[in-house]
Amino acid sequence: MTTQSKKRRSGATPKGRQVDPSALSQVRDALGAQPRERALLIEHLHTLQDRFGHLSTAHLVALASEMRLAMAEVYEVATFYAHFDVVDQGTAPPPAVTVRICDSLTCCMLGADKVYEETQARLSSQDVRVVRAPCMGACDTAPAAAIGHTLIEHADAEALVAAVGTGANRPIKAKALDAYRAEGGYDLLEKCLAGGVSADAVIQALDGSGLRGLGGAGFPTARKWSIVRDQPGPKAVAVNADEGEPGTFKDREFLETDPHRMLEGAMIGAWVVGASDVYIYLRDEYPEARHVLEAEIPNIEAAGIAPHVKLHLRRGAGAYICGEESAMIESIEGKRGLPRHRPPYVAQVGLFGRPTLVNNVETLFWVRDIVEKGAAWFADQGQDGHPGPRTYSVSGRVKNPGVKIAPSGTTVRQLIEDYCGGMADGHAFKAYLPGGPSGGILPASMGDLPLDFGQLEKYGSFVGSHAVVILSTQDSVKDAALNLMRFFAHESCGQCTPCRVGTEKAADLMADGNWDTALLTELSTAMRDTSICGLGQAASNPITSVMTYFSEDL
Repeated sequence: MTTQSKKRRSGATPKGRQVDPSALSQVRDALGAQPRERALLIEHLHTLQDRFGHLSTAHLVALASEMRLAMAEVYEVATFYAHFDVVDQGTAPPPAVTVRICDSLTCCMLGADKVYEETQARLSSQDVRVVRAPCMGACDTAPAAAIGHTLIEHADAEALVAAVGTGANRPIKAKALDAYRAEGGYDLLEKCLAGGVSADAVIQALDGSGLRGLGGAGFPTARKWSIVRDQPGPKAVAVNADEGEPGTFKDREFLETDPHRMLEGAMIGAWVVGASDVYIYLRDEYPEARHVLEAEIPNIEAAGIAPHVKLHLRRGAGAYICGEESAMIESIEGKRGLPRHRPPYVAQVGLFGRPTLVNNVETLFWVRDIVEKGAAWFADQGQDGHPGPRTYSVSGRVKNPGVKIAPSGTTVRQLIEDYCGGMADGHAFKAYLPGGPSGGILPASMGDLPLDFGQLEKYGSFVGSHAVVILSTQDSVKDAALNLMRFFAHESCGQCTPCRVGTEKAADLMADGNWDTALLTELSTAMRDTSICGLGQAASNPITSVMTYFSEDL
């Protein structure tokens, strides 16, 4: 063996990709004084994506070196999330402008496919990328699209072409700190911290109100707070603001109008359970809400309102699975959003190994009013046997879609007639999704069932996050179910085979047109019984509901 070959074998440089000094300098400049903590990996990826428009391999290598992480660890996180554009060496970066057009159910019902085709044709000669994207949380203004991070409501090709390059965010009118305090905001929190209201009194009020988790699972709020309170410290609170279920947009409404009410609820929760940190996990499709929180959280800190807790804002990156609480916690920790096996539950071992109280935006939004006005004030707003009001996201074939606050137990027929102005002109009520894709599809003949927890399960359905999508006789339930299954296939985290393979196989079988009901039934059972988390377990609900209630359409 020659001396030269020996030198090559010994390795003049470390194995693996080498750090480009120029890329490292750019990464350091972009990150500035931000801590290089492992948990901030996704935040740092966002910083680089926002600065350069994509994530080059050279920047990922430099980031890994700067954060003292393995390159594989950085790369797997960057490629897991849909909103990160990873560009390998030698590959051209994406165009400077990306137009995303929602292809979820409501938007497709209202013409998103045509918008996509026309926009792509009109912008094909420009340095613009036009892509399909999952739900953007704007189903009430469908078809929805986004240019960069700017939401375009009621989108059509002409509006999108005109809006390319403007970069302006959609204007919103969120209540700022001073306005909120002028209406008595944070008085309750101050009383709690001063000893004027006890933690037991808060839990008792929540218990008497019947408040439940309103992100989908419906777990009694008082019981959850009590469980976390009884755990040893240190503890944390995680606010789930990652409503990614197609048809759901209620949390966006709360965050864009009255964000401090949710923040006060979260900080009261932290005080009750003894948590020192509140992490708010916000979906990346809500940039306007993010700008509001980025402005208001420092105002809270400067005012000294919450000396007992530190507020942290974390930005999602386009992954529906992170609406599942343990996947969200993994993402807050800077990892891929893979659901955890349970037990232990996050109330015992959650964020950074701490017992963690997880609540969604709407649940926390009601805390202040329940404690100040009394449990009966909240409970009495519901119909018999259904305590409290509910926030329904209603979209589809109705005249006036939007966020509707109605008594718990309200039926879909009442929502259509009393809250949405009836069906859209020329449309007759045929079917509805009572709780987004996971809740399946029910026929209009079942339109008088109360939309509340525990009422629809015997029909193979559930209300979940109360995302109600209305279909008419002009819509195909088979096409709707296929749209929903393709969404699940796209959003599966890939951790477990039944969900990863099952959703793709189901979509292929459904796209064939002539459904093999025996095979789809067998596949649905396997997915439901063996998937790790709720995505795979509920993904087959649209299939089974169509086969059960719409056999004439098969």
